[in-house]
Amino acid sequence: MGIMGFLRNRAGVIIVIAIGFAIVAFLLSDAIRSGKGFIADSQSEVGKVAGETISYKDFNDRVEQNSQQFKQQMGSLNAQMTGYVVENTWNQTVSGIILKKQTDKLGLSVGQTELFDLIFDNPTQQVKQIFTNPQTGQFDRATAVNSRKSADTDPSGQLKAQWVQLEDNVQQQRINEKYINLVKNGVYVNTLDAKDDYTNKNKLVNFEYAYTDYAAVPDAEVKVTDADYKEYYEQNKYKYKNPTETRTFEYVEFDAAPSAQDTAEAKVKIEKIAEGLKTTDNDSLFVAINSDTKTPLIYQKKGSLEPSLDSIIFNAAKGDVYGPFISNGSYKVAKLIDSRMSPDSVKARHILINPAAEGGLDKAQAKADSLKKLIQGGADFAALAAKYGTDGSKDKGGDLGTFARGSMIPAFEDAVFNGKSGQVLVVKTQYGVHVIEIEKQIGLSRVVKVAVVDKAIVPSSGTEQSAYQKAQSFLSGVSSVQQFEENAQKQGLNKKVGENVVPLQASLPGLDDSRKLIKWAFNADKGAVSNEIFDIGDKYVVAVLTTIKPEGTLSLEDVKKQIEPDVKRMVQGKILKTKFESALNGASSLAQVATKLGTQVVPVENIVFANPVIPGVAQENKVIGAIFGSQPNKLSKVINGDRGVYIYTVKSFTNPPALTNVLKVKEQMEQAISQQVDQAVFEVLKKKADIKDNRAKFY
Repeated sequence: MGIMGFLRNRAGVIIVIAIGFAIVAFLLSDAIRSGKGFIADSQSEVGKVAGETISYKDFNDRVEQNSQQFKQQMGSLNAQMTGYVVENTWNQTVSGIILKKQTDKLGLSVGQTELFDLIFDNPTQQVKQIFTNPQTGQFDRATAVNSRKSADTDPSGQLKAQWVQLEDNVQQQRINEKYINLVKNGVYVNTLDAKDDYTNKNKLVNFEYAYTDYAAVPDAEVKVTDADYKEYYEQNKYKYKNPTETRTFEYVEFDAAPSAQDTAEAKVKIEKIAEGLKTTDNDSLFVAINSDTKTPLIYQKKGSLEPSLDSIIFNAAKGDVYGPFISNGSYKVAKLIDSRMSPDSVKARHILINPAAEGGLDKAQAKADSLKKLIQGGADFAALAAKYGTDGSKDKGGDLGTFARGSMIPAFEDAVFNGKSGQVLVVKTQYGVHVIEIEKQIGLSRVVKVAVVDKAIVPSSGTEQSAYQKAQSFLSGVSSVQQFEENAQKQGLNKKVGENVVPLQASLPGLDDSRKLIKWAFNADKGAVSNEIFDIGDKYVVAVLTTIKPEGTLSLEDVKKQIEPDVKRMVQGKILKTKFESALNGASSLAQVATKLGTQVVPVENIVFANPVIPGVAQENKVIGAIFGSQPNKLSKVINGDRGVYIYTVKSFTNPPALTNVLKVKEQMEQAISQQVDQAVFEVLKKKADIKDNRAKFY
């Protein structure tokens, strides 16, 4: 819907912004000329951690670098993935700053010998990702060594800068590990801790109880007052700490999805394409020109095509065309180009010649042809691979192991699966020139090569314009929350809510890429109606900001709706507790109390403190805790649990055998605590650091 963008901007808004900008520019001209204005500073800071400023440029460079690595693994990034990369980069940056301050205080360092080991001999995960051979999936030490040597003579200095950054990252990562290990080594569990843990897990209690669920109190008897809300809030406000500012907004959608007419027109187009696909002599070129999705034509085994196509194509004749059919919002048509029997897997080895190192593709080709002749004449393939190969397989004589279809790039795969066992081939790919020996072909099954042309079913400009005009008409009639509510109700629109949205949230349910809408919400004032119509997917969206919840402990007003069920339970608990205490008055046994309450006495056996669950009811930490602190054969006081109100009598305790192996228990506890150290240390340091996060202004 991008071509409609200019038409959707309201001229009035543009004029007001332009005039406002001119006035501000005039008033602040001195500050602008000096180049030291506070606006420029705030616009360049992504954040500040423990007094250290994080510039947008530096941070965005890291985001771009991480995005590229992510793309190599995932292929492309959607809004959610981009948000994940930004968040992950922020956490890396924050942890790097606060941990570096700690490690500098302790004087931790990494020597040159240790650094060499971390890069070339026992590479870190980051180094492995950069220098992994895409064909073998193994770390390519030779390429890493050659790259480091080339960095010292690189005339541009770019490669040198990249290596400096990589080495700094590896060093700091190792220093951080040393710091974490120091903390882990400081974890200590004493004998008393071990004995308490053993007792909590093994001491048994048998008891009886009478209980009434809070829900047994009818709603008509529950009168919740403002005092009840305040009481509950004061007792529990520690639970309602907002880790970051959140905003809630309401919005309405105007659907611009393809109409029935748009779908019909798309079908006419794909039917014409289907006729062309039947008669074309160049299927690859036809797909490249006509298909929305450009994919290479490769042989595929049964089960690798989409289900609606798989069974039909494997029973079709060469040249048959199937479709049009609808799949994932697109019309598709498919043609069977070829069908043949092919190996299920291949064992092969290769020698990769790098054209850049040989002075060009022609020279690399000539060298590969010479090696092929030597191999066909009886030369040792493994020795030649070790001498002339340029990827990680050279250290294994060029061995690539046994692999199935889909494991290699198309040109390489076609060569080894269409060739014959024992054949030596020379093949060019984007990685260079390969001398390949097919050692063994295993199994035999049918594969097909299919040309698939797809055309997305998209809305016409008329469909988009109609939906946009409805959104514009709605927006022009609202300037407050009340008008928003009234107009939505009058027009029968389904009002939706983006509730407690965080600053860098990327999407909302049903709105995959909502970043622009969310950015607006975090730059608007409470009660503001959106000053534009948001174009999200196949919808136009108008919103109004209803709530702003600041970082820190939320007010009663902010959480009143959220705590309503809990306050109701508290009032029900008071009512039940009064009834229980009345029944307890004058009673000498639990059975007498239960009779007065019209409930039953329930026996429970073999409960341990470490698993505070009352069978058939719920986890009741407070109740089980009270039980383990009670004396046997005494009627308890009334106690309010999480699920209801209880009264109980402890029948007996069974103590476990004496702990004989204290050391083993201590080791188990220390190991469990150590596993939490990494995250716990970061969270503690983060709480102590003064962190200012401005990312929502930029992303």
